[in-house]
Amino acid sequence: MSVIRKTIDLKKILRLNKIKRNKIGLVPTMGTLHEGHLSLVNEALENCDEVWVSIFVNPIQFNDPKDFKLYPSDPNSDIKKIHSVSKDINLFIPKSVREIYPANPISEKFDFGILDKVMEGEQRPGHFNGVATVLKKLFEIFEPNHVFFGEKDYQQTLIVSKLIDNLFPKISLMVCPTIRNENGLALSSRNNHLPKKYQKICGVIFESLLLAKENCGKMSYLDLNKTIKTKIEKSNSLKLEYFEVRNEKNLEPFTQINKNIRYRAFICVRAKGIRLIDNLLLT
Repeated sequence: MSVIRKTIDLKKILRLNKIKRNKIGLVPTMGTLHEGHLSLVNEALENCDEVWVSIFVNPIQFNDPKDFKLYPSDPNSDIKKIHSVSKDINLFIPKSVREIYPANPISEKFDFGILDKVMEGEQRPGHFNGVATVLKKLFEIFEPNHVFFGEKDYQQTLIVSKLIDNLFPKISLMVCPTIRNENGLALSSRNNHLPKKYQKICGVIFESLLLAKENCGKMSYLDLNKTIKTKIEKSNSLKLEYFEVRNEKNLEPFTQINKNIRYRAFICVRAKGIRLIDNLLLT
């Protein structure tokens, strides 16, 4: 296992490996790795000759500076977790923000249409421009054949797909299934902020998505929203930020059932001030 801290060293290694024509897989992360991340790594191992995991907490994708400061970080633990999967995986853990942003970190402006205007884009202005900016830099450095992202952040995967279509047509995006704990709560680095009793309570988030799947087309959209809001906020510890059903291809809003369209439910719940997002294919 190689742990590279400087971009200049990384580029030298990648240049040599390109000569070998290795098929490169990249798993971009912000660290505090869990089984969800490791499932992406395993998928990369199955599909690539050479696997890299990047760990970088990107400051420009946080619209709230407090959220950036509170974001959990434990690189030594992350290295051990990656090592437990395979000793053949390489890590890029920039020693400072300047390794990615030599000048001041500033988001580029991208045109993602509606994709970055709704749900997470609405709640976190500028977030997806920050995500796309750092991914563009990582894709330019690694020139990977495949990149791996989790379905839990489905809206983000649409952003990544658009970025790849526009700028990196040789990259293949692989979206891997959401990994959940025993009560259905989607694994997330933010879960580490939650006491275990709250993680148990938050199983209601996935229950609500299953309820939506069962009743999509049977209940009116308005009644479904009310039912899920009541179900979520039955616990005084939880607050529904949004629940929406949208076309999974382009995030156009749901109006009425169309058998030719695949619909996906998206949800965001605040638990003890922590934002938890999830989604589920309905049709």
